[in-house]
Amino acid sequence: MEPDLFTAAAEDRQEKDPSSSPLAVRMRPRTLDEVVGQQHLLKPGSPLRRLVGEGGGGPAGPSSVILWGPPGTGKTTLAYVVSKATNKRFVELSAITAGVKEVRAVIEGARRATGGFGKETVLFLDEIHRFSKAQQDSLLPAVENRWVTLIAATTENPYFSIISPLLSRSLLLTLEPLGDDDLRALLRRAVTDERGLAGAVTLPEDAEAHLLRIAGGDARRVLTALEAAAGAALSKHEDEITLETLEETVDRAAVKYDRDGDQHYDVASALIKSIRGSDVDAALHYLARMIEAGEDPRFIARRLMISASEDIGLADPTALPTAVAAAQAVAMIGFPEAALTLSHATIALALAPKSNAATLAISAAQEDVRRGLAGPVPAHLRDGHYKGAAKLGHAQGYVYPHDVPGGIAAQEYAPDAVRGRRYYEPTRYGAEARYADVAERVRERLGRGEPSGPAAS
Repeated sequence: MEPDLFTAAAEDRQEKDPSSSPLAVRMRPRTLDEVVGQQHLLKPGSPLRRLVGEGGGGPAGPSSVILWGPPGTGKTTLAYVVSKATNKRFVELSAITAGVKEVRAVIEGARRATGGFGKETVLFLDEIHRFSKAQQDSLLPAVENRWVTLIAATTENPYFSIISPLLSRSLLLTLEPLGDDDLRALLRRAVTDERGLAGAVTLPEDAEAHLLRIAGGDARRVLTALEAAAGAALSKHEDEITLETLEETVDRAAVKYDRDGDQHYDVASALIKSIRGSDVDAALHYLARMIEAGEDPRFIARRLMISASEDIGLADPTALPTAVAAAQAVAMIGFPEAALTLSHATIALALAPKSNAATLAISAAQEDVRRGLAGPVPAHLRDGHYKGAAKLGHAQGYVYPHDVPGGIAAQEYAPDAVRGRRYYEPTRYGAEARYADVAERVRERLGRGEPSGPAAS
């Protein structure tokens, strides 16, 4: 039996005993018109409308889509609606449990269904970011040839977690966190609808406002909290969910990067910019948000390592070793103890003297290379170890710096095209002041006292 998004047995059980399913499941929309939020994806002629058969077909049939958004924004709900509304064959896989074998089985079944019965197949693949590159590669022929129409769901940035060939063959649809108005409508529907609480309890404004505050834009979370609070109220023979009962039931707010519309990487960006601005308290706030939201500590550590070179550099030569040590530590210990290590590194980087001289140096050098300012390597610097190199003049005239007093040989190292260019312009902040003095002395010994190129322009 091939996998199905919602099996007939489960549906039959839910119909006979609706209370056996969680409130969030019972309140799933049955049509696209019942979907709360995401209206930018549900306009007439949109890919999702076409997937459920509302226009489009043949050579202009609906494309495969990748649904990207934080938890609780409706990715699985939209797949459920498609499964109920479409007349196509619908198959579900989860990247948590499935592999290449299962993918190939679905694709083969889709080809048989298309060839034998003219039945198109929609494949819903949840958590696609958990698939390896090889596993994602296995989807390419089916998507490219439209043996299946893929609906893939991910909570991670697809530009980092999904291979480019699959992205280029699919439409990327971004789901936004639900706003308070959307969640309020969902709550009120759940309280009164026969599929929900059927009016068994009421929800006063103060309790409703608290639910909206802790939801973090997550529909699943707000309905789960509502169900728990309703159960607590009914167990006390109360027909109203008071704020006191709600607070007793749910004591922790959901932390979402996108509570106010900012996306996943925006909080990471704010962390780095706070470190760059030397605001240690703001940096710790954003770090705490990432930790509480369940961010991978290795991701945070990688960003700190980048920050150490990008914004601190040689102003504090200990910054990068500190960040690297933090990355190694969190990889070994994990949360919750990793929070201490990340705090250590964040504070050290935020309070370190800042310099972007290393960043500007490599950017200027790369820009020259992109403009074609490369030129041949000077002959005396070329490899002279192979037979015939001497006949070509390679390595001839090279002065070995260790044979020269002071260890600096005054010879030309750069190609003619960039001779005299100065890329590294150290600041006088922190320890970099010492490097500034060294750089000037070395350049004078090399006969390069006057700058040219990016630093001179």
